[in-house]
Amino acid sequence: MAMTHDQVQAQLTAPGQLFEMEEVEVGGTTIRAWKHAPRTFRELLENSRFHGDKIFLIYEDEHVTFEEHFRRAATLARRLVEDHGVRKGDRVALAMRNYPEWVVSFSAILAAGAVAVPLNAWWSGQELAYGLADSGATLLIADAERAERVRDAGVAELPVIVARGPGANLAEVMGEVRADVTLPAVDLGPDDPATIFYTSGTTGRPKGALGTHRNLGQAPMTVAYAMTRSTLLAGRDPSEVTGERRVTLLAVPLFHVTGCFAVLITSIFSGAGLALMYKWDPEHALRTIEREKVTGLTGVPTNAWQLLSHPALDRYDISSLTGISYGGAPAPPKLLERITELLPDRAPSNGYGMTETTALAVYNAGKDYATRPDSIGLPLAVVDVRICDPAGAELPPGEVGELCVRGPIVISGYWNRPEATAETFVDGWLHTGDLARVDEEGFVYIVDRAKDMVIRGGENVYCAEVEAALFEHPGVEDAAVIGVPHDELGEEVGAVVRRAPGSDVSADELRDFARERLAGFKVPATIWFLEEELPRNPGGKILKTVLRRRVLGP
Repeated sequence: MAMTHDQVQAQLTAPGQLFEMEEVEVGGTTIRAWKHAPRTFRELLENSRFHGDKIFLIYEDEHVTFEEHFRRAATLARRLVEDHGVRKGDRVALAMRNYPEWVVSFSAILAAGAVAVPLNAWWSGQELAYGLADSGATLLIADAERAERVRDAGVAELPVIVARGPGANLAEVMGEVRADVTLPAVDLGPDDPATIFYTSGTTGRPKGALGTHRNLGQAPMTVAYAMTRSTLLAGRDPSEVTGERRVTLLAVPLFHVTGCFAVLITSIFSGAGLALMYKWDPEHALRTIEREKVTGLTGVPTNAWQLLSHPALDRYDISSLTGISYGGAPAPPKLLERITELLPDRAPSNGYGMTETTALAVYNAGKDYATRPDSIGLPLAVVDVRICDPAGAELPPGEVGELCVRGPIVISGYWNRPEATAETFVDGWLHTGDLARVDEEGFVYIVDRAKDMVIRGGENVYCAEVEAALFEHPGVEDAAVIGVPHDELGEEVGAVVRRAPGSDVSADELRDFARERLAGFKVPATIWFLEEELPRNPGGKILKTVLRRRVLGP
């Protein structure tokens, strides 16, 4: 007989079980937390040595074991402290593609007691310079491509350690990697700062989301609980699953919380393998799945769609693939149909989380996903959700309001942004800016995004940031950025522009102009020109719903 959600939660969180919970006080608020979660990243890293010679990182033909990763991370951590003067609380930035060195560097920074600042590798030199200045980073670890961008942007005084490519000196900095290496001495606690991940705001200036070691230790337990809950609800014994060797192919960047917390940190915690790619390529992904016996793919809905729609799909053996997980963007119901049609025995899942929730907070999988493909699922055991009206009062089931989240995965606030922190984090509750409803059984449905942004293939593009770049062009009098529906990416960036009097600026010229100031994925794919004024309400705000109908039709 199938178990109910309440029965599953009671079994998994019972006293003495792995997912036992306890009450802790964080920032003056009492919340539930995983009792047996690692208290700090150092504890998580040291525990990972028990996985020994299991393969941890896979990149092309490179394979790194858990023991090798620990030794490299510990060695680099010591070099950061002893040779570069890194101290507890210092910010050390990280900017590179999904190389094994990203993982080693991230681990080393945290093990040294510093705050890791992963920067968006797609950012332009100016954007990278902003992140370095805003975080107050004392050191940058970057690949050659990102290091050159930073130099070209005029950041000359910051020390840079370069990995991969021309001028790489990471190996020299590390020196000999000894088997008996130990972590540098540093006293860390759960509430100490650990990470700053940048998330764009509606003002167009990225905000640094400040996460703690508690957030980092609780996150992999939350993911593990989600997967175990799904296993029990499917009528399987979790012990059958825990004995299986898991290898995840990561289709999203490590500088995203999905890549870092939901996948990387969870892999360290559980002893799973992690396959990295230079960049997303569906056929290369198929080849990797076959060669490395990959069991799971994690990305955004676009990745899953491109993989299963690729003309070469039938030429590869992907029978090892037992799960396809995605989040970061709305998942069209037709994607579930595609997965069910092509991989009837595989279990798709969808999750909801934010930079501010250290990735996963709500999860939908298995039969629940099949019956409610438009829901993001049920909150996980340590997570509370409620739907609030504009005044902050809780709304009853079925009514639409702002989704608010509370739990040990909610970050402490925004780096050096007290006003934004006070506005977003209220009495322990994170106000997500997403409009949602909850049904009578507790399933959450995202209705719309209150924040003005476009989600392009899982990448957040905030309209105000792109608009600000367009307004810098002297030929632009007015501009508004909107999302344009796209079958694979979900949305693309579109812009509606009113030229300045006497200007004949073209769409290509504007795109080239924007590309100098913005990462490529933020540059408008389509630009419309209007002769008349853009529609606005009495308060002067552009009526984007009206604008969309005008350029895209009903």
